Formats: sequence, structure tokens, C-alpha cells
Amino acid sequence: MAFRHETERLILRDWEEEDCRAFYDVMNTPAVMRWLGGPQPYEDWEAGFRRLQGYVRDYGHCFWLVERKEDGELLGFCGLKRVNYEGAPNQGMPEVGWRLRESAWGKGYAKEAAIASLNLAFDHFGYEVVTALTMTGNEPSWRLMERLGMTEDPDLAYHDGKYSDQYGPARQWLITAEEWRERRAEF
Repeated sequence: MAFRHETERLILRDWEEEDCRAFYDVMNTPAVMRWLGGPQPYEDWEAGFRRLQGYVRDYGHCFWLVERKEDGELLGFCGLKRVNYEGAPNQGMPEVGWRLRESAWGKGYAKEAAIASLNLAFDHFGYEVVTALTMTGNEPSWRLMERLGMTEDPDLAYHDGKYSDQYGPARQWLITAEEWRERRAEF
């Protein structure tokens, strides 16, 4: 059964085959891809899309497609996967992550989708701790992690073989199920 979860303004759902190209067309911009090495060839994204499908098969979840309820506009992705980055010291740990198109920035969509994802991580999937990763300079992303109640763990910083030479160390923020349950009433 395909995953679908609704928030006040958003739909988080599993990917369909036709989403692959549509996502690439709106997300492969210099601004969106700034901390991911810049725009990428379609073949690289398509391989990433296949990995997302594998996460659903292997773990029951992935970074879900995010659409705006009001008009069905594709806004990006947000959800849960397992850490699998080269050099990460916590391989396999549940990770919350997001990537939204530029026109969706600053509207609270990432926070709304991340809250839903964390609720699912702890209440549905039963995880005890979730991490979030970003490159050192990506302040908007790590500021959201902090607003969600996540705390940086300097011991989990690492040299990412793909991006650290360009952007500096990859950094990680954590939140436990107990911390989330105490925090989420604020949202």
C-alpha cells in the first residue's frame, strides 16, 4: 500500500514513476542544489530516485514527495531514510531530511513537513533517535533543525567524500523520542 500522510497544508506521499522527471525539472536549480554540488545531470538524479524506491522497499519509508494540498504543486521532498553517506560514523541511523524548491522557501513548509516526519519516526516507525545532516555552511537547514529541538552532536561531524572538500565538514543534529514528545506540544 502506498504511503500518504496529510498535514494542514501538505501531502507527503510515496513517489510514482512520473514524479522522477517532474521533480528534477523543478528542483535542479543552482539555488536548490547549492549545498549538493550544484545542478546535476538527469542520470545522477534518476539514480537517486531509484535509491529512494529502494529505501521504501527495504525500510518502509524514504524522503517522501511533498505537494501543496491547495493546488497539488510539487514543493520538494521531506521524510525519513537511513544514513548511508560516505564517511558518516552512524551508518543506518534514521535521518530526517528535506529539500524544497526555491518558491517554497520561507513559508514554513519545511518545518511542517519535518514535524510530520518526526511524528512518524517516533510514533509510527518506533525509532528512539533521529539525526539530521547538513553541510557546515547551510545555515537555513541547521537553523530549522534547532527550531525543531534538535541538538548538534559534534562527535558525529565527518568528512563527506562527496561534498566536504567543497563545503567543509558534514554536521549532524539529533533528537530522541523523549525529547520530541516533550517538544512537539510547542508546535
